[in-house]
Amino acid sequence: MNIASFAPLAVVLPILGAALTFLLIRHSRAQRAVSIGLLSVTLLLECLLLAHVWDGGTAAVTIGGWLPPWGIVMVVDQFSSLMLVVSSAVSLAVLVYATGQGMADGDHDAPVSIFHPTYLILVAGVSNAFLSGDLFNLYVGFEILLTASYVLMTLGGTGPRIRAGVTYVVVSVVSSVLFLISIAMVYGATGTVTMADLALKLGELDPGTRTLLHVMLLVAFGIKAAVFPLSFWLPDSYPTAPAPVTAVFAGLLTKVGVYAIVRTETLLFPGDSLNTPLMIAALLTMVVGILGALAQSDIKRLLSFTLVSHIGYMVFGLAMSSVVGLSAAVFYVAHHIIIQTSLFLVTGLIERRGGSSSVDRLGGLAKLSPLLALLFFIPGMNLAGIPPFSGFLGKVGLMQAGIELGTPLAYALVIGGVVTSLLTLLAVARVWNRAFWRRPSDAEHPDPVLLAVRGEDEGARRGGLLTSTRTRAATLMPRTMVGSTLGLVVLGVALTVFAGPLFGLSDRAADDMLDRTPYIHAVMGEDTVVPPVLPAAVTAPGGGR
Repeated sequence: MNIASFAPLAVVLPILGAALTFLLIRHSRAQRAVSIGLLSVTLLLECLLLAHVWDGGTAAVTIGGWLPPWGIVMVVDQFSSLMLVVSSAVSLAVLVYATGQGMADGDHDAPVSIFHPTYLILVAGVSNAFLSGDLFNLYVGFEILLTASYVLMTLGGTGPRIRAGVTYVVVSVVSSVLFLISIAMVYGATGTVTMADLALKLGELDPGTRTLLHVMLLVAFGIKAAVFPLSFWLPDSYPTAPAPVTAVFAGLLTKVGVYAIVRTETLLFPGDSLNTPLMIAALLTMVVGILGALAQSDIKRLLSFTLVSHIGYMVFGLAMSSVVGLSAAVFYVAHHIIIQTSLFLVTGLIERRGGSSSVDRLGGLAKLSPLLALLFFIPGMNLAGIPPFSGFLGKVGLMQAGIELGTPLAYALVIGGVVTSLLTLLAVARVWNRAFWRRPSDAEHPDPVLLAVRGEDEGARRGGLLTSTRTRAATLMPRTMVGSTLGLVVLGVALTVFAGPLFGLSDRAADDMLDRTPYIHAVMGEDTVVPPVLPAAVTAPGGGR
């Protein structure tokens, strides 16, 4: 049997896990074992799916025996399978981190009766969105993950979390309503919501109607992806949630929006009709986001602004309408999911070890916890694009695509990308110098936790006693939390080590998405005539890098 036939299990297994963990509310150990075990099995399945489509062979799975365009279809290609593997790897690491935090804190921030089922529902929604082959099922995937995210964001019921949750819910509902209206208009104009079928029929519409549908979908997904100026909600929403929740939100939720933009732009609305607005949005997203980051003293808010800023790089690659640009965007999405999640997990450890996430209250962390300093330094340099890390390689691919396009706006994007990368380095370096390098007493508002630990350490050395610092560190930073964070940091380094094969995969994914033929044939049949792309997309000579 074709392994692609098991693709729906990527959605079904987390849902089954959610049901089982809900039944095991009074058995926390069994609940943790079920959630981690089923998510591990899901990741293994998705690795097999990625191996199956590594060199091509897009596959479609019809649900319930209803053939498209009437039935629900799930599509597995290089891009969707790569996103499944990366998202599930990150989700598993965050789940292990959250489990360690819950055991250390008595589950105050992550009640086992709520967290595990809701978290697995979130994972199911993300997987459903990545596999969806029709717009309405994509909407269902968004609603599943958003409903779960509402619960996760307000865990603990504190005032700041409730206020941030209200903003997040209002913005999410607005974008979802806009998306649903867009789907209704698409169905009214074409009589279908299957994306492969829409790829055949949208080109037959009046140009004005087609452009209207294009813009409405782009705005709906732009809100979910936090593309400027639709990104105002993110920096005030994410930092208030518990550390593991913030990490998985930052790593995955906006990337589902980016995935939807890439899929619809390449499959439903190919060509360069809206490339100029996309380039402008990408440039403003990069620059405004990183300027906002430089103004922050709280590490979580700073990282939230860098999250917005680096979404601009992904839109940059998409707007090039070339294999080189789209390939770099695919690679950069995978890179950014891992690196951004790693940094938010490290920030959670900083908050536990140093007593705060504000750099005005931190200092001396490099001496206090060298491992924590290393866990921040490596993904921080990767995010800034320092060679030879994967962030540098992805940005080089984007710059290459901009230079090949050669328009004034493309050159402006290249310059903006370089400036944003340098300013990201400045933002990361400021955190490093203030939180890790200086003495705790030099902080503007030194946190009593750090000063107390320093005093305990010095007293233990003077008295010849066993230092209590290591015992305190073990209490504040459980091995489970440190180990899961270390695993993600190592995975980020692995992207650099295996950048060649991954870029080969992203090249093939970009080539297939711009061609559209493999996707449409997998869903609609090999005898389907695929209409040409008008206006023609600009592709790199030779079809790759």
